[in-house]
Amino acid sequence: MRVAVIGAGVIGLSSALCIQEQFQSLLPSLQLEIYADHFTPHTTSDGAAGLWQPYVSDRGNLQETLWNKETFDHLLGQLHSPAAKEMGLFLISGYNLFREPPPDPSWKNIVLGFRHLTPKELELFPGYSHGWFNTALMLEGRSYLPWLTNRLTQRGVKFFHKKVESFQELFSQGVDVVLNCSGMRSGELQPDPELQPGRGQIIRVLAPWVKHFIITHDLKSGIYNSPYVIPGSEFTVLGGVYQHGNWSEENSAKDHKSIWDSCCQLLPALQKAKIVGEWSGLRPARPSVRLERESIRLGNRQAEVIHNYGHSGFGLTIHWGCAMAAARLFGTILQEKQQLGTPPGPRL
Repeated sequence: MRVAVIGAGVIGLSSALCIQEQFQSLLPSLQLEIYADHFTPHTTSDGAAGLWQPYVSDRGNLQETLWNKETFDHLLGQLHSPAAKEMGLFLISGYNLFREPPPDPSWKNIVLGFRHLTPKELELFPGYSHGWFNTALMLEGRSYLPWLTNRLTQRGVKFFHKKVESFQELFSQGVDVVLNCSGMRSGELQPDPELQPGRGQIIRVLAPWVKHFIITHDLKSGIYNSPYVIPGSEFTVLGGVYQHGNWSEENSAKDHKSIWDSCCQLLPALQKAKIVGEWSGLRPARPSVRLERESIRLGNRQAEVIHNYGHSGFGLTIHWGCAMAAARLFGTILQEKQQLGTPPGPRL
């Protein structure tokens, strides 16, 4: 059985690994293929800082909160494994800062040690009157994607550097099931007016004295339109901008100045930091993640697509929960195709 995954960011690679791990032994004929026009280190997932943190407001979407929790718990379970360093996985603590009182986030009981800031802590950040402190996880895409790629390669998954123009293109080559994990490109494969770019830009600096993440929030200007500082294993990421509907992947001098000035105002010591890189990318923004199965008629046969895209700026935060859900959908398709024998019932 041939399964093709379109997209080699964190969503595509983790979905492929989940399906491979769960079904290869049950279905020896399973053949997984990954098609993409961008591979690590040139995906949106590679550019992300990698902090596990959902948006402050979950928009009332309980399903996404559950997928976020499944991902955090899965990663926490990997934290002390020998693979953690190679995965780019480690604990990190830090601050979320506000100028007006926010409601507590849906993820306060998922992260470790969530609490409100004391007045003395808030004195460290002039202009901010409310905030939280917690410990979360870093999962650096530029390490994690190569790790996922190696795992898949070792398991016999084939990679094709190719831009897929349509689902039909793959089905006509004999593919049985397609996983659409193509992020911002999903709208080209099937029109989706709800999918829009949320352009981001970051500056990478050497600032080894920064030990905690600091994310500020402006509830009026929306998510990620105020400064944030996220230290990683090698460099610190400064942001941010969130420009809905902007398709430009070019670095903007105006955005650079805005990010630099606002981050230096937040942490004046950053003025001494050496800039080592800059990056722009498009978050695949959508009112909610699209994770569902679709049956497509092709002549006299039925083709199956599993859509898994629209994870906006929290792909690394939600990816494993979504990968497991995609694998469950794949299992349903297998049962319908009767290629996977159901286990015998209990003897009476």
